[in-house]
Amino acid sequence: MRRKIVLATLVCNLGCSLALLGPAYAEDASQFVMKTSDAESTGEFTVTLQGENLQDLYAYEAKFSFDANKLEVVKADTKIEGFSVSPIVKNNEVTFAHTKVGKVDGEKGNIDIGTITFKAKKVGTSQVTWTSMKIVDHNLKNQSIALTKSADFTKIFSDLNGHWAKSDIMLMVDKQIVEGMDDDHFAPDTNVTRAQFATLLAKALNLKEGAGLNPFADVAAGSWYEDTVKKAYAAGLINGVADDTFAPEKNITREEMTAMLMRAKAQVTGTKVEDMTASTSIQFQDESSVSDWAKHVVELAVDAGLMNGRTEQEFAPQEHATRAESVVVLKRLLAGINAK
Repeated sequence: MRRKIVLATLVCNLGCSLALLGPAYAEDASQFVMKTSDAESTGEFTVTLQGENLQDLYAYEAKFSFDANKLEVVKADTKIEGFSVSPIVKNNEVTFAHTKVGKVDGEKGNIDIGTITFKAKKVGTSQVTWTSMKIVDHNLKNQSIALTKSADFTKIFSDLNGHWAKSDIMLMVDKQIVEGMDDDHFAPDTNVTRAQFATLLAKALNLKEGAGLNPFADVAAGSWYEDTVKKAYAAGLINGVADDTFAPEKNITREEMTAMLMRAKAQVTGTKVEDMTASTSIQFQDESSVSDWAKHVVELAVDAGLMNGRTEQEFAPQEHATRAESVVVLKRLLAGINAK
């Protein structure tokens, strides 16, 4: 009979009030802790529920909130003997319930109450929050406890594991400014085209529609980058490689990326690049490789901490910029803007 009463309460939509079992009691000495483990490359995350100084835990019902668009519940387990109700997911909430069986005492001391395993549906950061814990002792007295214990989990692109730009790239992914090449790969060391970097800038700065001007003959109507080029041109972020040529599919060089980056900073701050000053001159051994038109913007970007050299000695102005480098400099740009 005891098992039927407890399970009836826990299973009733897994949301019924435990008041059916008797008056609430205080168990101030007991604490509940959420421990987590994750494998960010596979996107599988485990939440372990721990009880500290438990007095008499016979049954429980735990609720968690999460974004069902980002995470799915894989399974729930407990080492406590008895009967478990499989996790039920509804409206971004999962409920897991368990009860011991028969005339036995509840669990005491410090124990692992149970674990719930989530799996990320997509790359990015997700949060799981333990929102409530309903507990029942062996005398069928109950207590409801409101909790706000949260943990963040991040699934990364498989090709970012150990990459120097991993954290910056994932930050910009979470801001929905950059995307992967597919669901599992970012291709951080792949080159970036001029159109792609202009697109990243336009998205990062949330540029509005331009005046519809397109002075470049090689930016075809209907191309995926047509609108971006119009926005960036109207905002003064881009110039062509010639009066009527933008070279959208050409891999961007580091000095070209630097120029676009500084124009973007100028656009946000309401200043002109020509009026900006740097406290130091270029200090790289390959200074002579920097094009005359780019020397000022390179000085400004390095002085502002927006650009670093490829090495301590070389800026590599004519080398092609990578996807990782483009994301990192955008992150620095936005961090500087938001700090003001």
